[in-house]
Amino acid sequence: MAKGQIKQKQSTINQGTFENLCAIQCTKTEIAAVLNVSEDTIEKWCKNTYNKNFAEVFSEKREVGRMSLRRSQWRLAEKNPTMAIWLGKQYLNQRDNIEVESKQLVRVEELLTKIEEEANK
Repeated sequence: MAKGQIKQKQSTINQGTFENLCAIQCTKTEIAAVLNVSEDTIEKWCKNTYNKNFAEVFSEKREVGRMSLRRSQWRLAEKNPTMAIWLGKQYLNQRDNIEVESKQLVRVEELLTKIEEEANK
């Protein structure tokens, strides 16, 4: 009877829902809770449905979510300068150039000049 119950639970897993949960990078525990099945059931269902273990399927399906997130960020960058700057730094190697001149550095340069003058005498 337990086998029949497991088969019944496995068949109630909606593939689209499962893939959407992977896309938003839910953990196996979270996916099991949403689908109201055990983590073992998810593992077995992945083997039966995809011929792969959960980790392999998750790795593939979460990429769809990453693409969606990236698409949203690019759209947001068209209206939000902060996002545009952040994306520029991430993908275009753009950086904020901050020039800092330290009083100590000036003092060190003065000392080096004096040392050179003394050495040249």
